[in-house]
Amino acid sequence: MANVTATAPKVRKTPFLVELYRSAIGKKYAMAVTGVVLILFALGHMVGNLKMYLGAMPSTSEYAYHIDEYGEFLREIGEPILPRTVFLWITRAAIAGAFALHMHAAFSLTVLNKKARTVKYASKRDYIAANYAGLTMRYSGMIVFLYLLFHLADLTWGSSPAASDSWERGEVYANIDHSLSRPVVAIIYIIANLALGTHLFHGAWSFFQSIGWNNPRFNKFKRAFSMGLAGLIVAGNVSFPIAVLAGIVKV
Repeated sequence: MANVTATAPKVRKTPFLVELYRSAIGKKYAMAVTGVVLILFALGHMVGNLKMYLGAMPSTSEYAYHIDEYGEFLREIGEPILPRTVFLWITRAAIAGAFALHMHAAFSLTVLNKKARTVKYASKRDYIAANYAGLTMRYSGMIVFLYLLFHLADLTWGSSPAASDSWERGEVYANIDHSLSRPVVAIIYIIANLALGTHLFHGAWSFFQSIGWNNPRFNKFKRAFSMGLAGLIVAGNVSFPIAVLAGIVKV
């Protein structure tokens, strides 16, 4: 009888990036990378919306306001290589993916930290500081997520009950004015952006920790950078509802 040699079944290797993400360090890298993507988006979105303050276009233009022209420009990026709005939707999908991965990594790290924390903090002060940072990131992140959904329903989709009755596709300036002229909506925007600023501050600070920039000598720089970045984005975003309520921006 012929000898039959048993062979072990081949084990399919997990892709490197998936294996890396399963580890705590991989999730921290994912948080850092997606955090940078989302910060750049928040900054770029705020800067683009500042075109609202340029007001009306010349009467010879096909667009009523500068920010309306900017909105149309975003839809036309990639033409004629890509059909209209395709590049915009690719960008939206990438940002949505970064947002989803950021939230999943944050949740997974929270679970891992709770399981791994078998040693108590050295002092009550250390516990309060760590607990405050963790709670701030969780709650501000949830507020920002809910605000994002509301913001999309209010100004992008236009078919939601949250949207203004006067919403019209492509009329960016008028939509902003009609929406933020409602005091309740303006207050929601202001509160949500203050939460966004808190999240950005802690997120920027955590980014330096994730890349290993932990030397106390750089703490002043890290604090100044984090506060400056968060303050800049919040100041720009909060100025929009204030400007509308004050009548500075008006159709």
